[in-house]
Amino acid sequence: MDSHPVIRMEHLNKVYQTGEVAVHAVREVSLKVEKGEFAAVMGASGSGKSTLMNLIGCLDRPTSGSYWLDGEEVGTLSKSRLSRVRNQRLGFVFQGFNLLSRTSALENVELPLLYSPHGHGGRELRRRSLAALERVGLADRAGHHPGQLSGGQQQRVAIARALVNEPALLLADEPTGNLDTRTSIEIMSIFQDLNRKGMTILMVTHEPDIARYCRREIVMRDG
Repeated sequence: MDSHPVIRMEHLNKVYQTGEVAVHAVREVSLKVEKGEFAAVMGASGSGKSTLMNLIGCLDRPTSGSYWLDGEEVGTLSKSRLSRVRNQRLGFVFQGFNLLSRTSALENVELPLLYSPHGHGGRELRRRSLAALERVGLADRAGHHPGQLSGGQQQRVAIARALVNEPALLLADEPTGNLDTRTSIEIMSIFQDLNRKGMTILMVTHEPDIARYCRREIVMRDG
């Protein structure tokens, strides 16, 4: 059993310089997220939660402090190594789905595997992508294009794409923001099921009703 948390931050800071003004977006954040947790990151606009998620997702670098992802300190890694970390250890789900409109659900799910250093063959790509679609209950829509799918089904495809590389951490940024209440409940049920099966999930949301599906709430205030 792994002894290290999936996320470990110590005194993390992110400062943006706007002219002569220093904007402290993240201030002295120390945080641990253990394997198997399902946590919501909440906070008002400008509280620093988006910056924190960008740091966690290796999309930005901290100004100071230390960050370990799945036991590896990532704050000082090269751009190429950070890119591999994002592809292999992180899965991303966004509010806007971000699917390629002219490709099938199956082909959208395959995309992260195409950038994998493991060089999967075509048969393995299809097997793993179909398995990911099966996990979100959408294997029977593998050949459909996004325009042929409902908003909830498109988000399921996006979740399958995030899962296909079997990441250590699933990051979801307002994943129900574009969905109606009923569909939001369906999507949150999928996240809960994934979490029960061992997936570590960190989700940004401004909706208290959505946060209640998580097991832990992390509130950002003034960085």
